[in-house]
Order: sequence, then C-alpha cells, then structure tokens
Amino acid sequence: MRSSQEFIEEARKEIAEVTVSDVEQMLDTDQDFILLDVRDNDEYRAGYIPSATYVSRGMLEFEIEDYVTERDKPIVVYCAGGFRSLLAAQVLKQMGYTDTTSMAGGFRAWSNAGNQVDKPMPMTPDQLERYSRHFMLQEIGEEGQAKLLNSKVLLTGAGGLGSPAAVYLAAAGVGTIGIVDSDIVDLSNLQRQILHHTGDLDKPKVQSSVETINSINPDINVVPHSLRLDESNVTEIFEQYDLILDGTDNFATRYLINDAAVLLDKTVVHGSIFQFEGQLTVFDPTQGPCYRCMFPTPPPPGMVPS
Repeated sequence: MRSSQEFIEEARKEIAEVTVSDVEQMLDTDQDFILLDVRDNDEYRAGYIPSATYVSRGMLEFEIEDYVTERDKPIVVYCAGGFRSLLAAQVLKQMGYTDTTSMAGGFRAWSNAGNQVDKPMPMTPDQLERYSRHFMLQEIGEEGQAKLLNSKVLLTGAGGLGSPAAVYLAAAGVGTIGIVDSDIVDLSNLQRQILHHTGDLDKPKVQSSVETINSINPDINVVPHSLRLDESNVTEIFEQYDLILDGTDNFATRYLINDAAVLLDKTVVHGSIFQFEGQLTVFDPTQGPCYRCMFPTPPPPGMVPS
C-alpha cells in the first residue's frame, strides 16, 4: 500500500506549483483565472483569500462543475499547506480541466507573507446548524448568509401577502424585519394570514407578527410600526431599510410607497392577489421603470374588485 507521501510526490510530478508571489501578481494584473480554496469549513471560517472560490475537498468532484464550466479555464488550487491542493489539482486534471496548478505553501504561506485575509461573519453554533442547508447552496453559502443576517427588509402590511413573506424571511435569517400595519387581528384573517393565530384575536397585527417571528427565529430583530403609512412618516421609515415589500391592498398606499422608494432609491418588491390570480414585480428605480411609470394613474374607484 502506498503512503500519503507517495501520493503527494506522484501528484507533484503531474501538477505544476506556483508561489504566493505568482498568485499575487496574477491577482494584481487581473488575470482571468479561478483561485480555488479546497480546505475544510472550519479552516475557511478562520480566514480566506478574498477573491477565492470555495469548494471543500470533500465536495470537489460533485460541485466543481457548478463553479467552473470551462475546462480550459486556469485554476490555482490552495489548501492550508500545499499538499491537499496538489491532490485536488490532480483530480481536476483527471476530470478534464487542462490548466490546474497548486499554490505552494498554501494559505499559511499567503498569510505569513502579510497578504490580505478576510473572515466570514462569526456565527454561533446554533446559527451554523440552523443555516447549514443554506451553506450547501452555491448561490448563498456562508457569505450569502452573512449578508442576509445583516440585511433589513420592511414589510408594508402583515396580511395575506405580508404573512408568508415574513415567515420565510425570518426562517431564512434576514436579520432585521420591519412591519408596518395599523390593523388588529380579526377571526376572518386566520384562514390565510399565517402570522396570526386564534390566541391573537384583537391584538395589533404588529404585536402578533413580532411574537410569531421570534418563535420561528430568535435571531431576528423585528421592528413594529403600528401605524398607517402617509406622507408624514414614509420617508423616515423607509430610510431604515434596504428593501421594501409592498403587500398593501389599496392604490393610494401603493403610489405612496412607489414615490418614496423612487426618492430614496429603494427597491420595491410588489405583490398583489385576487382570488386565484397573483402578480409579482420588482421595481428598482436605479435600473428601470417604477410602479407609477407603468401605471401613471390609479383606476377609478369601484373599477377593481377586492
């Protein structure tokens, strides 16, 4: 049986090694290549090279094609000390990637040279377990989860649209959720407004919302705004958030939300429903038309069913 050292020496015969200085130069000159981090999760959490793509060695064969689709794309692999990266680069070569190299000395050499090292946002053991399925998704990962935890979303309305949105945003770990609603919980709400329960009857909807969201995910900072949006308060409230979800049920408030969002360059996710029909639209005033651009004037009273 061959030793691990023999495997490494065999890989070294097949795979060229580059130095930390070589990688620095490649990054400084904006060369088109993939810097691939194949360390374990706990090593990655301790620090990583800012521009690196992370795929743990244990998932390399299964996930690399999601990150690198071009087989001739140059790939520089690094691990902690430069040995696992040799073996990983060898595997990539066997998979058909034609230009794979290993960074000699690995992350330790990079760090010891005084180069920039970034660290993911610290998470508690409970958070690491709670969001572990997000970490497995290429589109989210730990970096994306950190962004979610640091984000602030405002829900205008805690009814049929705002309720499911709030539940899923809370479960996903959106760190701050603001809720604007001036109504109280009514029995007729309960067949669709899943933020509220039988024991919440006659409570303000924002109070019921806070309690439900906190029971789903105690990480979340829920900010209640028990009021009606109007011209005197909308700007001050919107300034506190990154994204606005419009779940309102009247045109006057929709146009108010639109105008404030345009003024403040806030993106609005707009939803509306009628029986079994629904509409979902994203309005980003920095990228395209707004709600008022599409519908310059509201329909006459009585023209739209409720």
